[in-house]
Amino acid sequence: MLSQTAEYALRVVTYLAQQPPDEAVPAIAMASKVRVPRNYLSKILHQLAREGLLVSVRGRSGGFRLARAPEKIRLADVVTAFEPTAIVRSCILGRARCSESSPCGAHDEWKRVVQARDRFLLDTVVADVVR
Repeated sequence: MLSQTAEYALRVVTYLAQQPPDEAVPAIAMASKVRVPRNYLSKILHQLAREGLLVSVRGRSGGFRLARAPEKIRLADVVTAFEPTAIVRSCILGRARCSESSPCGAHDEWKRVVQARDRFLLDTVVADVVR
């Protein structure tokens, strides 16, 4: 239901939420902990920083840390940094036109699944999943 990149990003953010808030974690130290290839991790970290979810700290004790408290970051904020349309429903069968007035055979059931996923992403903060 989520892209691999969005799943990796969630791993990164939840890992950082478990670190001391004032400590920046170097990407190289994070890669094996979150099980994300280092080159791919770098791109994810920088995108999360551009979105304002992480802070990039330069220098000897540099790395990345959360830009806000885990209680202030919704899972939807992380996911939509990589899937801008993640909260917008699309047809599971790939139909260009699938709506209430012209539904596909899976429309009603899929709509319930997507609404539950969206509600979870919008209503759940990072702190909720790292407790």
